[in-house]
Amino acid sequence: MLKRVIIILPALLFAFGVLMTSILRTASVKYEFSDNLSKTGSLKVLGDETVNINYTLAFPGKILPDHPLWSIKALRDKLWLSVTTNPSRKAELKLLFADKRVGMSKILFEKENYEIGYSTLTKAEKYLEEASVQEKINRDNGLDTTEFLKGLNYSSLKHIQTIEEIMKIAPDDVKPNLIQVHNYPRSVYEKSMHALNEKGLQAPENPFDRE
Repeated sequence: MLKRVIIILPALLFAFGVLMTSILRTASVKYEFSDNLSKTGSLKVLGDETVNINYTLAFPGKILPDHPLWSIKALRDKLWLSVTTNPSRKAELKLLFADKRVGMSKILFEKENYEIGYSTLTKAEKYLEEASVQEKINRDNGLDTTEFLKGLNYSSLKHIQTIEEIMKIAPDDVKPNLIQVHNYPRSVYEKSMHALNEKGLQAPENPFDRE
């Protein structure tokens, strides 16, 4: 019993330390995006045209879901959300976790760790959807969500782009599931676009819409 406590205690202390470090950060989530779509990227979409979404995903970190310490990092994220009472910050955190996980997913697919990569991708898109829901709640409660909406809109396009890139390296038996996951960022894009339009702002067109 004592041996188990000695093994588990350092891990818990580490998780608590990481959690507190994250919570005590004073910097808010930064959105890096442009008002225009650049044509200098490397993703092929329609014909020979190339498109790059000017939005930078958050660095996913070195501890990915295939790492032994991942469960501690995932627990930190859940605790971080649970202790965050500011509704605007809560939306930002959900978007941050979504952006980190979609980047992780691509790395895992590149490592041919398809099962964990797909699971991570579904969590990323669910976080993205939750960020969209939280934004709507905040907006309905009278909060100014304009800047967040811009970031959310560009993030959804970046998620679509990343899933398309994953599709190119995924096994054939995984692709039908990826197509289903594709619906999450597409839905978030549509909702955020309409919300921006209602504010009199123009959202970028979806260059991945082939319909």
